[in-house]
Amino acid sequence: MSSSDIFIGETIGTAILILLGGGVCAAVTLKASKARNAGWLAITFGWGFAVLTAVYTSAPLSGAHLNPAVTLAIAIKDGDWKNVPVYWAGQVLGAMIGAALVWIAYYGQFHAHLTDREIVGGPGAQDTAAKAVEAQEKGAGPVLGVFSTGPEVRVAWQNIATEVIGTIVLVLAVLTQGLNDKGNGLGTLGALVTALVVVAIGLSLGGPTGYAINPARDLGPRIVHALLPLPNKGGSDWGYAWVPVVGPLIGGAIAAGIYNVAFA
Repeated sequence: MSSSDIFIGETIGTAILILLGGGVCAAVTLKASKARNAGWLAITFGWGFAVLTAVYTSAPLSGAHLNPAVTLAIAIKDGDWKNVPVYWAGQVLGAMIGAALVWIAYYGQFHAHLTDREIVGGPGAQDTAAKAVEAQEKGAGPVLGVFSTGPEVRVAWQNIATEVIGTIVLVLAVLTQGLNDKGNGLGTLGALVTALVVVAIGLSLGGPTGYAINPARDLGPRIVHALLPLPNKGGSDWGYAWVPVVGPLIGGAIAAGIYNVAFA
């Protein structure tokens, strides 16, 4: 795989991942969406199908890492680090593109949600500026969950531990099914297995933090949230942003170590 193939594949694949994954979060969250309040099952299966589509699409080009933690684990496992920056760059860029596409697809719903007085307060939503300041002070705005993750209980060590544990499960599942003989990444069955593992993680371990288990999946859309001209969007919760980056990277490294000890 050439560096250009890797970059293009990871950009396209991660954009699809975030478009469909963030899309289901938008569908469930935003007013004027037909799927509003569809619940956690819709989100977990939506993310699983997003992984399936993204992996299947990008595997021929880049091997479909789509996750800096997976890339790190494979580098530790194989001892080959030369393409790690290319993978990471494509993943973050793809995540940003996917998040921007979610905004475009749900443009009207974002506007309706963030100008609704039940959401932002006040008769006719006249005090939206004050509500936005309040949201920024609290760290997270009213639609940040469409773009990135956040804890239900903000305890740093537990939040990191949850992300580490979930990522270990994901990366071990990827490493143990292996790359195919041609080196072009996961085959069709591997894509399905990975998607089902993501659903399982969401159902079983997603409650505490929203299961980022992927630094690019959280960081790229969080940057887009900070940049987009969304009315009354509130803060991007940068005080928490390091957790879904550091936790999955630690989890990926631990999973690679487990693999090298137990399976290699």
